[in-house]
Amino acid sequence: MGWVLVGALAVASFAALAWLFKAPRKGWEAIGAALMLGIAGYALQGSPAQPGAPKEAAVQTREGAAALVAARQELARDGGANSSSWVMISDALARNGQYSDAAGVVLGAVEKDPKNADAWLALGNYLMGHTEGVLSPAALYAYRRAAEADPLHPGPGFFMGLALAQNGRLAEGRAMWADLLARAPKDAPWRADLEARLKRLDAFIAAQDGQPATAMPPR
Repeated sequence: MGWVLVGALAVASFAALAWLFKAPRKGWEAIGAALMLGIAGYALQGSPAQPGAPKEAAVQTREGAAALVAARQELARDGGANSSSWVMISDALARNGQYSDAAGVVLGAVEKDPKNADAWLALGNYLMGHTEGVLSPAALYAYRRAAEADPLHPGPGFFMGLALAQNGRLAEGRAMWADLLARAPKDAPWRADLEARLKRLDAFIAAQDGQPATAMPPR
């Protein structure tokens, strides 16, 4: 009886995502694969009679993924884009660390609309998550496409700068953040956070070089 309920729940979930939330057809395969993977994992490891004992690492991974999604949403240029079907589905997958499946969903969005900067940005972030922070050529390409799609969008510069700095390319990352800060409106809600991050990056670079911290760019 339990497996009948599990199967029915999986079918209902797929139907809701595919038709109710109108997920891009390109992402159906990824959604189906994610559901099947969940069922297979339950079959192998599920022990409903035993008390739960969540792993600390799993909790930290989910917290980091959720923070990444929240940061992207805060920088979104079009507030309405965050309510679209691909955003809800892919972000839900990403929050659970399923970056590959999330990328598969959002790939359908960029194929449907190559000028969707938020979709390209999300794809870059998911690819970064999938490689555990390694800046792959695919992620770099997605960030660049996001910047080309909307040159005024703060997201590509912020996340590309972050990715470069995390991968040891400190000068390149700093230059990207400094340029973004120089172009940022005075009342941008994310400006103070970027200033603080750039200041910490300058301090880290100075510590590496043994030199005084670089001055902050003009406001």
